[in-house]
Amino acid sequence: MSLSEPADTARRSPREITVAARVLAAGPPPEVRPAPPFAARVARDHGADLDLVHAWMNRPHVAAFYDQAWSRERWGDELAAQRAGTFARPHIVGYEGADVAYVELYRAARDVVARHYAAEPHDVGLHIAIGAAERTGAGLGRRVIDAVAAAVFAADPECRRVVMEPDAANTAARRAAEGAGLRLLAEVDLPHKRAALLVRTREA
Repeated sequence: MSLSEPADTARRSPREITVAARVLAAGPPPEVRPAPPFAARVARDHGADLDLVHAWMNRPHVAAFYDQAWSRERWGDELAAQRAGTFARPHIVGYEGADVAYVELYRAARDVVARHYAAEPHDVGLHIAIGAAERTGAGLGRRVIDAVAAAVFAADPECRRVVMEPDAANTAARRAAEGAGLRLLAEVDLPHKRAALLVRTREA
């Protein structure tokens, strides 16, 4: 089996691993279009989208687990790199006409999480942050995850699994994921955290 570096080596995510060419051939994760009352767009690396993502990531309830309370400039670079590369796609998700969540989709088979389960090339990983603290705790996260997972399966017919790996101590994220149909495989040690590895299959 031949191994290849990711095609977007100029700005490689620190989470990316060296993978087989057939994994790279899956291409980037899909840009999703969840069903109403949800909507989604790929986050732009400038203007209002950048302002929104930067503000959300610096709010205490997000920063506590996302650990990316970066400067606006660094977030601009991050969003630009994701848009230009093939590893991840940053989305802003709306609900009933209001922007409510940042959702990052990534090819799980190219991520460090792939070392902990039998990853397939078209698996899609999902990171989520609900922007406003007052919108948490009422089931919105579960509904966002459910809507986005369904949209992933609709957009990529070859994707069989959606994967999440929240911090093992993030009980709210774990409950939201399980409520959206993901099941716990195991708790695993990633380079940056102890994580709960959860998976939703297309059949589920």
